[in-house]
Amino acid sequence: MASSLISNSDAAVSIANSALRAQQQRMRVIAENIANSDSTATTPGGDPYQRQVPVFEPHTTDDGGQGVRMAGIRADTAAFHSEYNPSAPGADAKGYLKTSNVDPLTEAMDLKEAQRAYESNLNVIQAMNSIEMRTLDIIKK
Repeated sequence: MASSLISNSDAAVSIANSALRAQQQRMRVIAENIANSDSTATTPGGDPYQRQVPVFEPHTTDDGGQGVRMAGIRADTAAFHSEYNPSAPGADAKGYLKTSNVDPLTEAMDLKEAQRAYESNLNVIQAMNSIEMRTLDIIKK
């Protein structure tokens, strides 16, 4: 009984750990997006920073559980914004300057969601550790 609980606990912790790593990587991508949200084209007809989006996929953990991992990063295909600024070096012949397709408000919401997911998985790990400790206390008696 106790070994079954421990193996289930290990699998739960392993799954939660995979999600922690995935959310941590997601937060890095979001931070990069925020840092580059004010970028503009530097040459006429050039493109500014393009928003990056993490791509997740199911992943089998070492314990055989179904976790998650970040499979890669893809560019957001949303159109770039433009503003009229004929004096900018990256402005086109009509005087429009391409700016990044990053929306700081969207990134802030995504960051909050990633933080909550991270915290939830951390709570799973803490709960499993607490259950194991309580089980050990009961066995000792």
